[in-house]
Amino acid sequence: MARIIDGNKQNLVGLNVARRRTELKMSQQQLSNNLELYGVYVCRGSVSRIEDFSRTVTDIELYALSKALNTSIESLLDKDIIDKK
Repeated sequence: MARIIDGNKQNLVGLNVARRRTELKMSQQQLSNNLELYGVYVCRGSVSRIEDFSRTVTDIELYALSKALNTSIESLLDKDIIDKK
């Protein structure tokens, strides 16, 4: 079965997490701190790895990211990658 993501990308949200975080003028450390409010512990380095697609994202982390970034889960998904399949 073909993977949804080809190549080295490990998640579907990295670009949009970085974009939304930047829109909110939030640092990676601030996002990490905000995720802790939802009981999700992702260090600043892991936020960086999510944004550069080198780290996977669990469903719980995705939910917390959407809450911490005040946006929907759907808006975090990279539709260009999904629509290619």
